[in-house]
Amino acid sequence: MKRLANLKASALLSVALLSASAPFSASAQDAIAIVLSTMNNPFFVTMKDGAEAKAAELGYKLIALDSQNDPSKELANVEDLTMRGVKAILINPTDALAVTNAIRTANRANIPVLTLDRTAEHGDIVSHIASDNIAGGELAGEFIAKTLGANAKVIQLEGIAGTSAARERGAGFINAVNAENLEMLSSQPADFDRSKGLNVMENMLSANGDVQAVFAQNDEMALGALRAIEASGKQVMVVGFDGTDEGIAAVRRKQLAATIAQQPELLGATGIAIADKILQGQVVEKSIPVALKIITQTQ
Repeated sequence: MKRLANLKASALLSVALLSASAPFSASAQDAIAIVLSTMNNPFFVTMKDGAEAKAAELGYKLIALDSQNDPSKELANVEDLTMRGVKAILINPTDALAVTNAIRTANRANIPVLTLDRTAEHGDIVSHIASDNIAGGELAGEFIAKTLGANAKVIQLEGIAGTSAARERGAGFINAVNAENLEMLSSQPADFDRSKGLNVMENMLSANGDVQAVFAQNDEMALGALRAIEASGKQVMVVGFDGTDEGIAAVRRKQLAATIAQQPELLGATGIAIADKILQGQVVEKSIPVALKIITQTQ
């Protein structure tokens, strides 16, 4: 109950932040940039869409750049944006440590930087907007325990090593594994990628034939794991994370058992709303939570 109350409070905070921003506060020349780790993922495309809609509402031009999961490309993107003279940069880091040079480049140009979804280890960040990934990992584990009972045998597909999202989702899931007396058979990275999720899941199934449930740290890996499980003929519960359109559709078709739904459109929109506040000289919170929800087959 306490976690549900916290999630509701986070949702109210996000709504309040969005509604508080004064519309049309920017001049026609003002631009805000969003630098995404990759646009080859529906979650981040939806995040961009939310940012675009909010930027248009507030009168900003939005520049969206794709880092292609490459820190050197990320740095080049930010260097380009400093030359363009953007007013603020929203960045979804490729890696919490590797993004440091990009952030410091923007800092030297006196451009405020906000991080979205993933944190940065170093550099001057005005605000970080993200879901509570630890709580989301815990929700996944609690759902598995509630459905299968104590001592259920589970495995985990991890995201990109070095990202805060992978660390936090994994930490939350381990919290639930320990609290709910689940048995962790294996945990391996598949880099938030669907094809890698398929390949890694095939190997994990061969080594762990008695697995009962899989927690994948995003829906892309969950959908890849689902293909491997279907090909094996085994009955294994799969829980994803992100609440992408494809992930939710798979839940509705009773393929995925559940997905921990982030709200990427709201993440992007909130980032723009907070950037607008900063540009108006307002003081903002260093950490802004955006609510999560679990979507199951019974909902």
